[in-house]
Amino acid sequence: MPKLSAGLLLYRITDGVVEVLLGHPGGPFWARRDDGAWSIPKGEYTDGEDPWAAAQREFSEELGSTVPPGEPVRLEQVKQAGGKIVTVFAVRGDLDPDTAVSNTFTLEWPKGSGNLREFPEIDRVAWFPVAAARTRLLAGQVPVLDQLLRHVGAERE
Repeated sequence: MPKLSAGLLLYRITDGVVEVLLGHPGGPFWARRDDGAWSIPKGEYTDGEDPWAAAQREFSEELGSTVPPGEPVRLEQVKQAGGKIVTVFAVRGDLDPDTAVSNTFTLEWPKGSGNLREFPEIDRVAWFPVAAARTRLLAGQVPVLDQLLRHVGAERE
């Protein structure tokens, strides 16, 4: 069975431009990567767990903030290159990226050194117009941007 992940794509509309909030993964493996490295705040959940509850939990853990009030819209699942199935919920809202504080993980670094170091799960958070988000976002998550734009178009009608 593939791993399951749930995430929350926070979006806003500024001067008619749809923007999304993305996080850059922390740790040494991602330190020098920008394009194709950013992600929707998300995390794994178990089969039988409510994906919306998992998405809210992961958002809180990775950004240190509760989910802004708003009606969640469940987008179609996407499959990432490693086979993980990601369920994404879009919520219209706002959040100041400067207030984001991520939880951490422990990693032996440098590998084989015996030194354990703490790294934030997300080291940067930023708003991107959808056009810019397409190049920043992990390739497997890019299809949710089109789904979001379809939803926003329907929302405006």
